[in-house]
Amino acid sequence: MLQRPFNFSAGPAVLPEQVLRQVADEMLDWHDSGMSVMEMSHRGREFISIYEAAERDLRELLQVPEQFRILFMQGGGLGENAIVPMNLSRGGKVDVLVSGSWSKKSAQEAKRYANVQVVASTQPDADGRTALPAPGSWQCRADASYLHICSNETIDGVEFHELPDLQALGSDIPLVIDCSSHVLSRPINWSRVGLAFAGAQKNIGPAGVTLVFVREDLLGQAMAICPSAFDYKTVAEAQSMFNTPPTFGIYVAGLVFQWLKHFSYAGKTGIAAIEQRNIDKAELVYQALDASEFFSNRVAAACRSRMNIPFYLRDERLNQAFLDGARERHLLQLKGHKSVGGMRASIYNAMPLEGVQALVAYLKDFEAQHG
Repeated sequence: MLQRPFNFSAGPAVLPEQVLRQVADEMLDWHDSGMSVMEMSHRGREFISIYEAAERDLRELLQVPEQFRILFMQGGGLGENAIVPMNLSRGGKVDVLVSGSWSKKSAQEAKRYANVQVVASTQPDADGRTALPAPGSWQCRADASYLHICSNETIDGVEFHELPDLQALGSDIPLVIDCSSHVLSRPINWSRVGLAFAGAQKNIGPAGVTLVFVREDLLGQAMAICPSAFDYKTVAEAQSMFNTPPTFGIYVAGLVFQWLKHFSYAGKTGIAAIEQRNIDKAELVYQALDASEFFSNRVAAACRSRMNIPFYLRDERLNQAFLDGARERHLLQLKGHKSVGGMRASIYNAMPLEGVQALVAYLKDFEAQHG
C-alpha cells in the first residue's frame, strides 16, 4: 500500500487513516442499518447510540468530571467567541489574556456584549522571542465574569503547557479556555477550568462540530439576546438535540475517540500515549530548527506549541522553492498563515512520527542545498 502524503494543514487537518477507512467502509450502510449515518434521524435509535458512545468515550478520555456537561454544538471557535460572553458575561466585565491572533479575536468579539479588559499580552523575551507573561503580572479584575485564554494559538505557535491557577492568584472567577487546537493532545486540569470549547477540525474530526465543556453552576446565565440554540442551559437540557446536531461530524469524532482509547506508544495508552508522542514529535522539529542557521522559530522555549510550529527561512526569497520541494516529497500544507508569513507545520494527534521525521530530513536537505 502506498504511503499517503503527510498533511501538515492547520485545520481542517489530518485524520487517522484507520478512521478514514472505517468511514469509507460504513458510508453506504452503517452496521446493517440500511442507511448512511448522513441519512439517519438524529432522534433515531441508531444515531442516539452513536452519540451516547461518543460522549461516553470523550468523557472517559479526558476524565471530565460529572459536574461538567459536554455539549456538541455548531458555530466553531469564532462562534463561541460570541456564544461564551452571551452565556457567561451577563453584560458585565470580561478579562482576556491576549497570547496571539485567536485570543485577540476573542477580545474583540466579546466587546459586543461586555466590558472587556486585556489583562496582559505576549511580549518579546531577552532573546526577542515571543513569551507568555507570568500569571502574577496579569491585571485581573475581581468582579469580572470570567477570564478567557486561548491555551494554544494556532497561528502564533504559543501554548500554555500548564493552565493558570486563578485561585492561587487570589481570584474566584471562572477560567474559560479555547482549546481548539490542542484538545485531546494532553490531559486537562479541570479543577482550574470553568468552561472549555474546541472546534473539531484540528484533533477530532471534520469541521462543523464544536465541543463545549461547561460546569453546571455556570448554566442558566444567558443574556436575553442569546439565541435559544446557543443557550448552554437549553442545549444541555436537550442533550445537544435542541436543533439538529452535526450528526456525521459527531459520528467521525466518535471513531477518533475510539482510536485514541486504543492508541499505544512508549508503553502508554490513550491520552498519556498521544501526549508522549506529541512531545517527541515536537522535540524533533524544534531540535532541527534550533540547530539550524537557515531556519528559525520565534517563540520562547517555555511556551512553544506542540501542535503548531511556525518557522521562517533566513532568506525568504526561497519560500516558494521550499514549498515546491516539500510538495515533491509529499509534504503538504506547510505555508504559514497569511497574517504572519513564513512556514507552519501543524503536527496534530493523527500526524504520525514518520511524517515529522520526513519533514526534519527535508529541512536538513534543503539547508544543505541552499544554505
